[in-house]
Amino acid sequence: MKTMTAKEVELAIAEGTHLNILDVREVGEVAAGKIPGAINIPLGLLEFRMNELDKSKEYIMVCLSGGRSGSASQFLESHGYNVINMAGGMYNWEGNVE
Repeated sequence: MKTMTAKEVELAIAEGTHLNILDVREVGEVAAGKIPGAINIPLGLLEFRMNELDKSKEYIMVCLSGGRSGSASQFLESHGYNVINMAGGMYNWEGNVE
C-alpha cells in the first residue's frame, strides 16, 4: 500500500496540486473539520458508494489515525482503484480545515 505523510499532502496542496482526498471518518467526526475539498464517505458505506469514485483518478485516503483509511485503501485497491493512505491521519494534520 502506498502512503504519504500529512505534511506531504499539505505541501502538495500548498503547491497547487489537485488532490482527490477521500475522508472515511464518520459524519460526526468530519463535522469537527476536514481537509478542504475532501469527499466524505464513511468506511461503513464505502462498499455501497465506491461506484461514485473514478478508477482513473488517484485518491488520498484519510481517517483520524490512519487505521480505517488503511483498511479502505486495501479494500479499494482490491477493486482496482489507485489509492494512497495518509499515514497518521488527521491526528498528524497541521493544515487548514473546513
